[in-house]
Amino acid sequence: MIVPARDEAGSLAATLDALNHQVALDGRPFDRERYEVIVLANNCLDGTVDIAHGFSRAHPALHLHVAECSLPGSEANIGTVRRLLMDEACRRLLGRGRRRGIIASTDADTIVSPTWLAAIEREIRRGADAVGGRIIARDDAAGGEPATTRSYHLRDVAYGHLLAELETLLDPDPADPWPRHHQHFGASLAVTAETYERAGGLPAVPVLEDMAFHDALRRIDTRLRHSPAVRVVTSARRTGRVAIGLSTQLGEWDALARSGQRPLVESPAAAEARLRTRRALRELWHRAHAAGTPDADALQAVAHRLHLERRWLALEVLRPQPFGVFYDRVLARGGSDETVAGATEPLAEITTAIAHLRQRLAVMRRRTRPSLLDDQTRDRVAEPVSF
Repeated sequence: MIVPARDEAGSLAATLDALNHQVALDGRPFDRERYEVIVLANNCLDGTVDIAHGFSRAHPALHLHVAECSLPGSEANIGTVRRLLMDEACRRLLGRGRRRGIIASTDADTIVSPTWLAAIEREIRRGADAVGGRIIARDDAAGGEPATTRSYHLRDVAYGHLLAELETLLDPDPADPWPRHHQHFGASLAVTAETYERAGGLPAVPVLEDMAFHDALRRIDTRLRHSPAVRVVTSARRTGRVAIGLSTQLGEWDALARSGQRPLVESPAAAEARLRTRRALRELWHRAHAAGTPDADALQAVAHRLHLERRWLALEVLRPQPFGVFYDRVLARGGSDETVAGATEPLAEITTAIAHLRQRLAVMRRRTRPSLLDDQTRDRVAEPVSF
């Protein structure tokens, strides 16, 4: 497990305590000989390092490694620190021949659930290459989260869950079945060492490194599981330790609330068109590689819809490349996500979008898999988490 930390004296001990008290899915203590924790304290001006070392001395059974560094300005960012940690974790696992060993990332202001590691391990055993965990924001800002900002935050979560369900219905992934969620961020993200290596490691970007890594995983067709059983609670503070992160998003919602505006999101029509097109491209790709030649009718239909040259698409779909790369090349050739979505109004006010998504999904559930997407199951996926 890896934990980047910068001036986290107020929260690091609780983070480490949660990692120290992991339990198996049956409630028995998780064997501490099976995992280690690496903390990298970078550019700290508070007592973060002392707290980490003190925790290590107080809990000798936990394999806790504490490293400290002062990075130059251009490198003093979360992207560099998380990459250093994940690279080291990968090196250690591969050096021991553990290609399916797990690199599990969290943050120093985050409390993982008692079964966090066990739930990740179960998903990996079931065939996942990477696991995104459910992240619940804990409001620990002074004075509490403004009501309007809080409502924007909750709507954003609801919208994400509804989009995840729409994706499950329109472009299902056998490696990521329902129930699932929509999050794959650094506070709760795990990947096998071999997959990390195959993806080229964490991209060298200063911010949003988890999103860039998700994109790298997508391009190599990683079996990514968005597991509701893998859960953490993280800080919803307004002053973050990174240039762009949850605190930035909360600040933007604060600004929108003060100006009387509401967040804009991808419209349900655009999302549905985008997912249907991606499904058509995926089926075209799978069938072409299975048969050695693309289906002529499907090829013509996709080429016409995306305004692509039929000959280019026929050659491209047969290239020895993952579907994720093929999809990106189609996007680049076709112009943009909006071209693939086929929608003239890709953005919608979030409350309206949620209402339309709920209406559309209610119809689709009745037509497709009502037993899989019953109300009780959806409530379990979206329910708040406490531990």
